[in-house]
Order: sequence, then C-alpha cells, then structure tokens
Amino acid sequence: MKRQLALLAALLGALTLGVSTSSAAAATTWVETGTAYTGSLGGGEGVASQADGSLLYRGLASIPLDLRIQGWNHIGDPDIANGYIFDAYQGADTGTSKMFAVTTPSGTRYSYVHTLDSGEKINNSFDAISPDTQWMVSGEWGDQSRLQVFPTPLLNPSTPATGGALPQAGQITLDKTVNDIQGCDFVTDTRLVCVSDDASGNRFPEIRPLLQVDLPHKLDGQPTTGTVTSLFALPARSICTGTFEAEGIDYDVNSGTLRAEVVQPGVCQVSTSVYSYKQQ
Repeated sequence: MKRQLALLAALLGALTLGVSTSSAAAATTWVETGTAYTGSLGGGEGVASQADGSLLYRGLASIPLDLRIQGWNHIGDPDIANGYIFDAYQGADTGTSKMFAVTTPSGTRYSYVHTLDSGEKINNSFDAISPDTQWMVSGEWGDQSRLQVFPTPLLNPSTPATGGALPQAGQITLDKTVNDIQGCDFVTDTRLVCVSDDASGNRFPEIRPLLQVDLPHKLDGQPTTGTVTSLFALPARSICTGTFEAEGIDYDVNSGTLRAEVVQPGVCQVSTSVYSYKQQ
C-alpha cells in the first residue's frame, strides 16, 4: 500500500525461490504448499479466488479511469461472493469518505460511498465478505483495536440496489491491538485470517504476521468481539534487500487454499510473491 506509486518508476522484475516454515497457533496449522508471482503494478494490492479456481488480482493499474478521475486513487484487497466482485477504494488523505465498488456477474458496477464517522481513518485497505454474504469487514491503517463491519453492498437487502450511501453496522472489537492490516478473509463463519504489515515485533513476536481472528458467533450486524492470535511470520525471501510489504490475502473455500501476498523490496518491488498454504 505505502509504496505502490513508486512502482511506476521501477519497471524491473525479479523472481525468488525457496520454502518457508509455519507454526501452530490455536487449533490451526498452516503449511506452505507453493509460491507464485504476479506483477505488483497490476496485482500487488490484493488477490481473490473465483468460483472456477482462477485468481483475480488488484494493483494500482486496476483502478478504472473514471474512478481515478473521481479521486479514488488507491484500491485495496478485494473479495468475491456469488460472482460479485467487491473492491475497496480510498482517495486523498484529506478526504471525508471511502468507497466500495461492486461489479455484478454481468459486468455492471455500482459505487457505495461511506462517509467517515467521528474518529474513523480514511484508509480502506481491504474488504472481506462473510460466508453468508450479508456482512462486509474492512479496516483502517495504523494501530487499531477494531475491524469495521458494513452490510454487504447490493447483497444485503438493507443497502441500495444501484449504489448509494453505506453506513457502518456493529464493529468487531479486538482483544489485542493490531497494526497495518492489509487484508482479511473468512475461513469459517466465525474465523478470519488477516495479513499485517507490522514489522516492529512489538505487538506480536512475528514480523509481518498472519493473524487469526476468532468471533464468538457469526456476524449479525451487531457489535461483537474478536480474539486475535498470531499464527506465523510471512516469508521475506528475495534476491533484493530492503523493506518487504505484506499485502493481500485470500482463502479459497473450494480448494482449501490460503494465499498471502508479499511485495518484494528494492528494485524487485515490481514482483509480488504469492505464498500458498493449506491446513494440516
């Protein structure tokens, strides 16, 4: 997220090879099963699996011209539900709203604009649709003790049918402070996995950790809580040295594959590594 604009000036690519280790936390152990690569300009912000198993990537180059002209200059980690594509957009730091775009299976796109509530940050790094398709989770940048919840645009009948205003529903209050969440996805009705770009090691022992958030019950639009567990550090492997950046995440319910993106450092930042995991 922080360095994507720099990609326009860095059009050299690199690939990395290797394997990573995983550790168990809570009741889940994820084992790395492979590594793929995508261009960061078109895929370094996020990834989502489609019903046929193919992958949809998002990056700076994915922003349609008309939305860019409207001031939506950042696209986050997307999600897909029932063939509908959900994209998270933000604009200038001085903006007072964020936007979620929904593209229907027939290709029609609708915009849902959320006016910032008191104390809410402008960031709109991702969206994650609940398995019942009725609720959409999103989040803000920096240190946060919550995840935001919205009625899912278009699929939740409380939202306008052709775009419009999108208010918040009840948020998820986290039992631990998290930092720089770049993406989340649902694994079950009551469990999300989230990518954190936190490289400090202050909140969790791992650097750029994959986090698990467990809910007491499935989302219902009311305030609820989330228990945060750090699972393992995302890999930092590249022929280049410098600062890595953890980005999007996806769980493919059909194959049971979890994927997490890490943008490589230095001139290699034009290449994003996509690590695959399965539960053991």
